[in-house]
This record gives sequence, structure tokens and C-alpha cells, in this order.
Amino acid sequence: MIELHTWSTPNGRKVSIALEEMGLAYSVHAVDISKDEQFKPDFLKISPNNRIPAIVDTDTGQMLFESGAILLYLAEKTGKFLPTEPKARWATVQWLMWQMGGVGPMLGQVHHFVKYNKGKAPYAEERYLKEAHRLYGVLDRQLAANEFVAGAYSIADMSIWPWISRFEWQTIDLKQYPNVLRWYKAIAARPAVQRGYDVPVKQPGIPMP
Repeated sequence: MIELHTWSTPNGRKVSIALEEMGLAYSVHAVDISKDEQFKPDFLKISPNNRIPAIVDTDTGQMLFESGAILLYLAEKTGKFLPTEPKARWATVQWLMWQMGGVGPMLGQVHHFVKYNKGKAPYAEERYLKEAHRLYGVLDRQLAANEFVAGAYSIADMSIWPWISRFEWQTIDLKQYPNVLRWYKAIAARPAVQRGYDVPVKQPGIPMP
């Protein structure tokens, strides 16, 4: 059993989607970040950086925070969605790291400046929107030659897709990126993704262009 401590954010959804795709039994512990529950002492024992998601594997006692590390752990635990052949494995890992180092931080800044604080910092809005479009362009070019980001469907896709699902927050028209649009719709149609998207709070539906 995996204990999942999470909230309804792109980083949280990476792990709930992965758990659904991998067929692992898990329990959900909602950490409402709007109420600062991520600062509670019990949660800090699992996630000292006070960020969701975090897991406890009750089979092994392993505790983990950082969504990328959790995805790697779950993939290795189950032998799913992370190739064993070295070239394919490292292709998957590099795109996972691309999300962790680029897509998440940069699109998160778009959410902060464009959605929640529009008009307060025009320079920041322009800077991060420009970077968002650059990243979408990188993804679109990669998907022009690949059905999924690293070839086969993998934890790399599971890490990137939840951030793209907030394209409306980013004021991105997915029709500008037809390969991303095709990929986005294909993943959104997966039953495991639909279930994982609703963890820990039921949503009105996956945003569709």
C-alpha cells in the first residue's frame, strides 16, 4: 500500500495518475495547501520541504518527497513505464528532468504572474509567457516524431501532461501546437488519467481545447 499525501495541483496529479496507471493500491491523504496544511508537523516528517506530493510505502517503510523522485521509485517498484534498455531509459529520464527543471518552474511562474497577479509585473508576465511558448515549442517538435515524449508512454508523459492541462491558466492556445494537442487529447482519454486527475478532490472535468 502506498500512502499518498497530495493536493489537486499538477505536481500532485503526476503521482495519482502514475499510481492509477501502475495499478498500485493506495490511500489518499489530502493536504489542503490553501489552508497551509503542508506546514503541519506530521506532514513535515514525510516532506521536510513542505511541498506536496509525498508518499509512504507501507511495504518497505520508504518515505519520499519530490514528484520526480516518486515517479522513478514507483516505476522501479512496479517495472512499468520506465524502460530497462539504457538508451530508452535515459531518454525517459531526460524528459522527466526537463519537466522538473523547466516546465514545472516556468509554467508555475506564469500561473503566479499571469493568472493570479495580472498587471502587477508586466516584465515578469512577458518573460514567463515567452518562456512558456518556447517550452511548448520544444514539446511540439519532440512530439512531431514521437507518439509520446520519449517514444513509448512513460513517467515522462505523466510528469508533463498535468502541467499542460492548465493551458487555460497559461493563456496558451493548444491549436498553435498541433502535436501537443494530439498528445494531450490521447492522454486525457486514458481511464487511469481521468481517475488520477480527480485525486484528492473531484473535478468538473479535464480541460479540453
